[in-house]
Amino acid sequence: MDQQVKLAIEKSVLCWLATVDSDGIPNVSPKEIFTYGADDTLLIAHIASPQSVANIRGHAQVCVSFVDVFEQRGYKLKGSARLLQQGDSHYAEYLQRLRLLADERFPIQAIIAISVTSIQPIVAPSYWLFPDTTVEQQIDNALNTYKVSRP
Repeated sequence: MDQQVKLAIEKSVLCWLATVDSDGIPNVSPKEIFTYGADDTLLIAHIASPQSVANIRGHAQVCVSFVDVFEQRGYKLKGSARLLQQGDSHYAEYLQRLRLLADERFPIQAIIAISVTSIQPIVAPSYWLFPDTTVEQQIDNALNTYKVSRP
């Protein structure tokens, strides 16, 4: 995972975890507490994710996306997920990283550790339809569209 992706993860407020159940029915669930670990590992706190966890136990292949809503760009990561519980290798280290984002009030039941195998950028069509579009213009357009003012 390169520095650009790590920076995008740090700036993102939510990510969306896509899993499938044993019948192949997809489930997309927002996740609030996530970061990266060593190598190409994405870490997601299992706080209230019973469907995602059940799906991962049956089918480890997942997809995660996150987008800066103002810049209108982000990343889609695909990989293989595993559930880490207390006592598992790297659990304490990864829990410490997640606790930097969420204090003890958040009941982290387990950690979803995703070994990322592919990374693709997500980019709003404006960037390629209008090649002169800058990030600042995109942010200004989004702020105007969503009626948000800068602090």
